[in-house]
Amino acid sequence: MYEAAGKIKVINDTQSFPSGFTKREFVLTTAHDKFPQDLKFEIVKDKCSLLDAYQVGQDVQVSFDIRGNEYNGKYFVNLSCWKIQAANASAESSSGASAPAPRGQAAKSAEPDMAELRNEDDFDDDPPF
Repeated sequence: MYEAAGKIKVINDTQSFPSGFTKREFVLTTAHDKFPQDLKFEIVKDKCSLLDAYQVGQDVQVSFDIRGNEYNGKYFVNLSCWKIQAANASAESSSGASAPAPRGQAAKSAEPDMAELRNEDDFDDDPPF
């Protein structure tokens, strides 16, 4: 699992293919790096509607996986987004059940963030026997 934070630069329309597969791409500009990067993510199938709740210029946090494949001797890498949430909201919006919280309202998180899940005691080097 990987995460990236930044501002949405581009949101493309949903693309449908004859096989029934759908995908939607968006570009996120990272701001925390010395040199900001434009990263293209894709959302597939029923998660395409997640982007409907967001606008260009909005700050978001994206959780994604890196997918790689080979086609005709060429190799491709895709950043496959499976969760997106507003940077100022802590509510999960990838399940499709909840949308980002309106500005000025704090949302209760149904899922703890990574900092809450990690504990320094979890990383000891002692063997379990």
